[in-house]
Amino acid sequence: MTQDLGVGIIGCGNISTTYFRLAPLFKGIEIRACADINPAAAEARAGEYGVKAQSIDELLANPDIDIVVNLTIPDAHFPVSKQILEAGKHVYSEKPLVLTLEQGEALRALATSKGLTVCCAPDTFLGGAHQLARAQVDSGRIGRVTSGTCHVMSPGMEMWHPNPDFFFLPGAGPVLDLGPYYVANLINLIGPVKRVAALASKAAKTRTISSEPRKGQVIPVKTPTNIHALLEFHSGATVTLTASWDVWSHRHGNMELYGTEGSLYVPDPNFFGGKVEVSGKGKEISPLERWDHPFSVENQEHPQGPLANYRTAGLADMAQAITEGRDPRCSLERTLHGVDVMVSILKSGDEGRFVDLTTTCTQPAPLGIEAARALLR
Repeated sequence: MTQDLGVGIIGCGNISTTYFRLAPLFKGIEIRACADINPAAAEARAGEYGVKAQSIDELLANPDIDIVVNLTIPDAHFPVSKQILEAGKHVYSEKPLVLTLEQGEALRALATSKGLTVCCAPDTFLGGAHQLARAQVDSGRIGRVTSGTCHVMSPGMEMWHPNPDFFFLPGAGPVLDLGPYYVANLINLIGPVKRVAALASKAAKTRTISSEPRKGQVIPVKTPTNIHALLEFHSGATVTLTASWDVWSHRHGNMELYGTEGSLYVPDPNFFGGKVEVSGKGKEISPLERWDHPFSVENQEHPQGPLANYRTAGLADMAQAITEGRDPRCSLERTLHGVDVMVSILKSGDEGRFVDLTTTCTQPAPLGIEAARALLR
């Protein structure tokens, strides 16, 4: 039996609870320590989940830690991941991996020089719904994918998040905050992107927080909040992506792919499950029977009803890949290409021109039923 790799977490905010709660579902990983720039936050999480609270330096020097999960704010992702690599640990980062392509290349060079692995969320494309969609594309069910649409739109994050400031600063916004889910799934389904173009704007220069405990406070908006992008893939497919926090309501589907033989309707890439629908040339849209994929099983209550949540699947796949010497599905190569897509979208919106991507990647290996089961305890 393969020994578990020790996991440490840096950053004990809201998202850390998801990792602490779900990591025990998976083989090959064990969370052993946590740290935060605020020691009280680390102590609180450590007490809640029965792990060791340490300073950041102590965690990075801990010989029981093999992989460090970086859950800091986006602006700190690069320096913290760099610090982790310099300490000789593998890195699994929350999205976005970095805020610039140059930062990503620096991490790649450092990881290569030290023989370490870097991976990054999102891992939701490993969900049962999205792997079912992948199987339809791979089987030729809708023929060759020629085009598609993606929409992720809402009124904004200040209505529910207790500290939403960073969402409206450079390094966030709807493209870098929510775009990773959509771009990662498009890479999963279609492959790498060749070039992009975009229009970008923002509806207001400030936002008023309506969530507690800071209700009524005004925060600045320093990044575009309304982006309409066009993505051209190496396969020849063209996809529109609308990412906005300036929309009160809409009737657009999350993701639709159109092929030479039919159309595929994909649920929200922010989640692991959901209904996948398909049509052929007869135009009748029918739901696909949900297959027996373990990451389709609903395991969490949500205001909108039960859902399947298997975040940390990417971390478990990374640990297994390190042990087996194979390519992890949430690899640096694919994540960095995703960053290239997103920052190029923002660059295009700022400069008003098509932007050619300088990176590429392969599609991740599919995660079928048996491969997914092999990740679970």
